[in-house]
Amino acid sequence: MLVTERTGRAIKDDNQSYVELSFGVIGQTLPADHGYGLYGALSDLCPELHGQEGVSIQTISGEPDGQGKIYLSKQSRLKIRLPYDPVKISLVLPLAGQQFTIGRHEIQLGIPQIFPLSPVDKLRSRIVTIKKFQEPEPFKDAAQRQLDALGIRGTLILPLNEVGEPSRKAIKIKAFSVVGFSLIVTDLNDEDSLKLQQLGLGGKHRMGCGIFNPLPRRVRLVYE
Repeated sequence: MLVTERTGRAIKDDNQSYVELSFGVIGQTLPADHGYGLYGALSDLCPELHGQEGVSIQTISGEPDGQGKIYLSKQSRLKIRLPYDPVKISLVLPLAGQQFTIGRHEIQLGIPQIFPLSPVDKLRSRIVTIKKFQEPEPFKDAAQRQLDALGIRGTLILPLNEVGEPSRKAIKIKAFSVVGFSLIVTDLNDEDSLKLQQLGLGGKHRMGCGIFNPLPRRVRLVYE
């Protein structure tokens, strides 16, 4: 059974409309860096994910323990963003109820809810990776070029970490580390906000990178 949530914006059956499937997660812990492991586990359960265009898989949220793990809670979700196409959605639905492991961590997925994307003027990505750009200013310039190529107008901000430096992140893919940065885009109109949420920036979208979400309220206060 698929639970549909409509939050003030109708879901349209066209190529421009994207939705997000949100699966409840049952489990105790996960590696903090689990984007690659999550994609691998989901691909084993649902091989069709490999061939689907426009699919983004967000990492699962949790409370970090500071030692490389996160603790899951009732609020933890697996979110998969994809075009609103009944065929594409039907390929992902078999994930409901599935159990799998990432490393030594076992989790089980619940029944998904489906949400339309909603426009907001400020969006954030936890990590954006752009090949060959691993320093803040060249990375920001490369991200701006990608925004320009998409026809998106907005203000790019590299948020700072606790020591006042651009928030550099990394994900591990097999034996390699891929470096990126957190990124905020503000001053977006509705059309550009939806486009950025649909298309993202950079690469590795199926491993949790380059996916933009509304800026949390506690963070918005800093930029308002």
